[in-house]
Amino acid sequence: VQLQASGGGLVQYGGSLRLSCVASGSINSGTVLGWYRQAPGKQREFVATITAGGMTNYADSVKGRFTISRDNGKKMVYLQMHSLKPEDTAVYYCNAFTRIPGRVYNDWGQGTLVTVSS
Repeated sequence: VQLQASGGGLVQYGGSLRLSCVASGSINSGTVLGWYRQAPGKQREFVATITAGGMTNYADSVKGRFTISRDNGKKMVYLQMHSLKPEDTAVYYCNAFTRIPGRVYNDWGQGTLVTVSS
C-alpha cells in the first residue's frame, strides 16, 4: 500500500487543521488506518487509529481535540485537529496496518509537517 498525506501547514495556537491521506493498493476490511507523529528530536508516537468498522483509538494527549475518520470507498483517512498547541508541532504520518494469517503489512506515508505557533 502506498500512502500520500497532505494538509499540513502553519497554524496559530488554538487553530484547526485537517490532514488527509489517500491509499493506493489493497485496503481491506482488516486494515487499520492511523496517524502517528514525530516531533523534532523525539521518537515517532501514536496519535489515532481507526478500523474499517469505525472503531477509534486516540492518544490521551489528543483526546477531545482530534478526530480520525475514514472513507473506505475512497481509501482515505482524515485527521481533524482542533485546539492545536505548540506541542502538537510534528511531522504527521499516516499508516496502514493489515494482519493476515502468517503476514503483517505495515505501510507508511511520507509525512506532512504541522507547525503550531504560540
